[in-house]
Amino acid sequence: MSTERHYEREFVRTFFTSPTAVQGEDDTAKMIRSAAGLRGMQAPDVWVPDNEDATAPSMRDEGVRNIVDVVSEHGADFPGEIHPRVVWHRDSPTTRYSGFQQILEIADPDNGAVDHIDGFVIPEVGDLDDWKKADEFITIVEHEHGLEEGSLSMSVIIESGEAELAMGNLREEMGKPSNNLERLFLLVDGEVDYTKDMRAMTPTGELPPWPELRHNTSRGASAAGLVAVDGPFDDIRDIDGYRTRMQENRAKGMTGIWSLTPAQVKEANTAPLPPQTGRWLLDVDGDEVELEAVDGKQVYDGDDLSLRETGDGYVLSVGGDERELDEDELREELLDMTAYVPSLDDIVDSMEEFEAAKEAGKGAIAMTQAATLEIDGVDVDLQKDRMWDEATYQAAQTPITLFQDVYEHRPDQHDDLAERYSEDVVERAMNVGN
Repeated sequence: MSTERHYEREFVRTFFTSPTAVQGEDDTAKMIRSAAGLRGMQAPDVWVPDNEDATAPSMRDEGVRNIVDVVSEHGADFPGEIHPRVVWHRDSPTTRYSGFQQILEIADPDNGAVDHIDGFVIPEVGDLDDWKKADEFITIVEHEHGLEEGSLSMSVIIESGEAELAMGNLREEMGKPSNNLERLFLLVDGEVDYTKDMRAMTPTGELPPWPELRHNTSRGASAAGLVAVDGPFDDIRDIDGYRTRMQENRAKGMTGIWSLTPAQVKEANTAPLPPQTGRWLLDVDGDEVELEAVDGKQVYDGDDLSLRETGDGYVLSVGGDERELDEDELREELLDMTAYVPSLDDIVDSMEEFEAAKEAGKGAIAMTQAATLEIDGVDVDLQKDRMWDEATYQAAQTPITLFQDVYEHRPDQHDDLAERYSEDVVERAMNVGN
């Protein structure tokens, strides 16, 4: 089985769920009707009208009707993909049959919604045999309604140990004549039910962070040519925590995250994009501090690090630990403590420079980063040289590929991207690496 992707999107930043029917409201579809009107950075890459956990069991029949009504009316103008979540459970044939009936009704061409629906989200899956049951149901729906086989994708939520283990066998099973698992799109973590399934406990009752699950999901998606998405971050007011979680995920190769509110959607849509401007970071006693750019210098303005000149050198104090250093030793010490986060413009510049060098027959070139660091009024000139070869170039291309994927599939965000980076940088970013 190859890892060739079977869908257009290579990246999904945002997986936004909204209840399909709200009890006690004159318009029970108010939440999905509101979500269908989202645009720009507040609109998700994948919108999930949620007819499972987000909707009360007594409202789910009405939820199906609401999906059909809202998607048939507004789906053509929605800028992202639409993937309703239906009911399912690995241990309940009755629940699985109910999910099949929901898919059957939502995908009925006579109802007018299926032309705007990209696929379905299947929760609470178990082992691969269970995944194949859902796949077979979708295949039956396609045949029943005269839809092209494989036209509806399937995403699953990893909410059990069985499903986590199943990801390890997915690569071998996809592509066999006995299934249509090539329709798989997203592997989404569901840490709440996963915690229940694992019988896990913490002293505070909060969810464990489950870094192993996120790693395994990212690895499973990579091996099978799919897209990995992290689960919900319940503390919707903790934007800093949400950003930190996304940064940790991206280091695992997991770009996407569940979003519970339009505010979280906006954060998750922008966080993976390359920075607007480059910035220097300084590691001070284990804490990463962003330096302030002032008059062409990178200024440290804190109390945990100090620097003073002596007659024949310098004294550098970090967390109360003083070291006497000469100029070369000081420069090496600060080089080890600093790091540079490149902007989109910086990445494009470097890639263009390497492409020009490669065109001229060079296999590797040195890229230089230079800055003047100011600590307690003392200036130190720093210069870092990094060797770029084809492997470095390919690694640098990942954020550019993400940017190009967003630009191609989200034209409603073009103005936001031009405002964030400038028209010139956007144009160059779209041309580099091709």
